[in-house]
Amino acid sequence: MSRRKGRILAFQALYSWDVGGVKEEELLSLSWANNDKKTEVIESDNADFARLLIKGTISNINEIDEMIKSHLSASWTMERLNKVSLAVLRLSVYSLLYQKDLHPSIIIDEAIAIVKEFGQDDSFKFLNAILDTISKDISNTKKSSDK
Repeated sequence: MSRRKGRILAFQALYSWDVGGVKEEELLSLSWANNDKKTEVIESDNADFARLLIKGTISNINEIDEMIKSHLSASWTMERLNKVSLAVLRLSVYSLLYQKDLHPSIIIDEAIAIVKEFGQDDSFKFLNAILDTISKDISNTKKSSDK
């Protein structure tokens, strides 16, 4: 099984954290993920990857949210964002900022795939634009600091 399952689990956890107020400890246990009989058994690599994404995103939520806010147009606020899109954005921005071993295009492609599966019809276009801009800004900031 690919890392996509881990990303989907992390997305679902972040959505539950934001919308349902589920505590981080419960999310990290992933016990909720096996409650659905349709869900296959979670492989340990996927569970570990999901936990890394969940914990990393929640631990850095202020920086992540500021990054998202700074890339929204004047007519958009965080409150206006669809909760599915917001969870995917947060997860992806965490990956762009902290998972330097992953190419940004992989992170963005995975985000688009998740939002196409779980989000609203055209939300992937909005998500793609925001993540692409954030990715370029992170890359430009890194290049500037390397000089």
